[in-house]
Amino acid sequence: MRSHQQVVTEQFGSTAAAYLTSAVHAQGADLQELAAIAATLPGARVLDLGCGGGHASFAVAPVVEKVIAYDIAAEMLDVVASAARERGLDNLAVRQGSADRLEFPDASFDLVCTRFSVHHWRNLPQALAEVFRVLKPGGRFIVIDTAAPADVLADTYVQAIELLRDTSHVRNISLNSWRKLLLAAGFAIDSDKTWKLRLEFDSWVARMRTPQDNITAIRALWKAAPEEVKQYFALDQACSFSIDVAMLDARKP
Repeated sequence: MRSHQQVVTEQFGSTAAAYLTSAVHAQGADLQELAAIAATLPGARVLDLGCGGGHASFAVAPVVEKVIAYDIAAEMLDVVASAARERGLDNLAVRQGSADRLEFPDASFDLVCTRFSVHHWRNLPQALAEVFRVLKPGGRFIVIDTAAPADVLADTYVQAIELLRDTSHVRNISLNSWRKLLLAAGFAIDSDKTWKLRLEFDSWVARMRTPQDNITAIRALWKAAPEEVKQYFALDQACSFSIDVAMLDARKP
């Protein structure tokens, strides 16, 4: 039997190259905003949790002293390390591990960031406690992730299609729940916001190598969805849709 950690490792180990080249992951105003935040922290040491294809690490590396790209999938880290060498980012290192067990001393980082990763984390409160521990006092924690709708019906549908597309999915979290979790972990929240991200269906499932039976099931769910759900996600005839994304800027007091 496989653990959740093994499922995540297998899912993303086999799709590492696709995430490096994915336009959805490699582009976005949020990456520019993240780099701008990092630039306000001269000499910063940065931890990119669940780095995936490394795009957050690549965005901040030119303006900070050191970046550690941290992920559970060794194959993903190999892709990131190779891309960093090609880009001449000598201050970027990779490290393998789980977000809920950080093998770093207390107060090691000025900035911790995570982008499009948290919805795979099984032990989120423990991971947030670890982030809080490894941040220096006054350090920043930037969360960017797909988010759950506040509407419970829309939430049910998005969690279902996410799990069918990728069995390592745990949960998209709503903005309101994020606020509660961060405050409970001891953080102060300086700002938060949400926006919509358009996902083209065929590339969305191809990137994760979703089995055909699961693709059929996702299409069937979308087809059967009530009109309110279809409108919420701006669902089109090709099953492409718009998903919520949340960004929170938190601080360790």
